[in-house]
Amino acid sequence: MSTGAEQNNSTDRALKAKHRALWASGDYPSVAAELVGSLGPELVKAVGVGPGQRVLDVAAGSGNASIPAAEAGARVTASDLTPELFDAGRRIAAARGVELEWVEADAEALPFADNDFDVVLSCLGAMFAPHHQATADELVRVCRPGGTIGMINWTPQGFIGQLFATMKPYAAPPLPGASPAPLWGDEDHVRELFGDKVTDLTFRRQTTLMEHSPSPVEFREYWKRNYGPTIAAYAFSKDQPERVADLDRDFLTFLETWNQSGEAGRTAYSAEYLVVTATKR
Repeated sequence: MSTGAEQNNSTDRALKAKHRALWASGDYPSVAAELVGSLGPELVKAVGVGPGQRVLDVAAGSGNASIPAAEAGARVTASDLTPELFDAGRRIAAARGVELEWVEADAEALPFADNDFDVVLSCLGAMFAPHHQATADELVRVCRPGGTIGMINWTPQGFIGQLFATMKPYAAPPLPGASPAPLWGDEDHVRELFGDKVTDLTFRRQTTLMEHSPSPVEFREYWKRNYGPTIAAYAFSKDQPERVADLDRDFLTFLETWNQSGEAGRTAYSAEYLVVTATKR
């Protein structure tokens, strides 16, 4: 008979395997480069990464923040639960003439020592780990006292937060204990997660403009091909054609409603995100 602890560990392993497969599906490196390529350099600038610093990028993906940090002269470790994304990151880093360490790692249980890094970053990454408090605790643990923690997270009210809200009725239900990723874009939630473990906690809401596709229909198909969470939502409903048709309809309505371009043959989506910076006590 399995113990409660064994059952919990099995559930957690299944959840992590599901998350790894989700982000390995599609082509997230293309999404990162084509839609949010400017956000990694922005985060590096916001936390003041400089030469010689030891920097950890948590849930780094293909290195959207890691590579700019290395270009700033830092010694960078890029970590992610989904090492399938590292190949693209290594190619980008080589093309840009920088080297960094790539380490498979769970944001909720980082394989690094306490107080090991001068700067701990996460750009649209750690927010997707299911257990928010465990993730926040790890970000703080591996940062040295007086070091800097910096994040960019999608907000619940913004374009990506509402994209997730649109997909939610069609996606698999979250496993027990998992929290919605866009909560990391809520200032009160982040304050509660970090508590008194940090000082100088600051927030800044900004937007990035996505002008990728000429029509909402083509933008919907782009998400369906490339973005893991969208692929997962469609896969969950694949055996129910009516649900797939409803998701197609609701997704298109969402994209038509949020399209800010008044020109035919053009789309423009303003996506809000939260820049978080803090100093470890």
